[in-house]
Amino acid sequence: MGEVTVTDVDMLAKRAHAGQVDKVGVQYVDHVRAVAAGLAPFGPDLEMAGLLHDVIEDTDYTARQLRAFGVLDRVVGIVEVVTNIPGVPYEEKIRRITSSRDATLVKIADNAHNSHPDRAAQLPSEQRARLTAKYRAARDILWPAVDPEQIETVISIVNPGLLGELRQRAGS
Repeated sequence: MGEVTVTDVDMLAKRAHAGQVDKVGVQYVDHVRAVAAGLAPFGPDLEMAGLLHDVIEDTDYTARQLRAFGVLDRVVGIVEVVTNIPGVPYEEKIRRITSSRDATLVKIADNAHNSHPDRAAQLPSEQRARLTAKYRAARDILWPAVDPEQIETVISIVNPGLLGELRQRAGS
């Protein structure tokens, strides 16, 4: 089998998340595709990691199966870093992610899509307030870990509404 392409990984993600919907009732694959779109400027490995970022956590697929499919070790490694470990607090997970620039960019894209106003508006107000605070706190840890230009590249695609927050944090 030749090298796995972004198209191959997109089909794998679609199959893995078949029948799943997100918090607002949208097909789950739409979320991972939005995350991947924000990572596409950084090359196919990060785009594939975006497509697969929730596969190990939210489906029956394992890292071993992804590798057997032909997904590069580098890509699976990024996915493993962003995958929740049961019992590990969210904030600790975010700190662990910042040890890898690539995992940080994947999580920034995920956070940006989860924070999108169109998505948040569909949540009950109490849940929306809780998640807004959670995602903002995560940005406090994620954003300082990478170059602001890289953050701008991701969020300008995934959630341009965050550009004001980025500029405000940069003090410009």
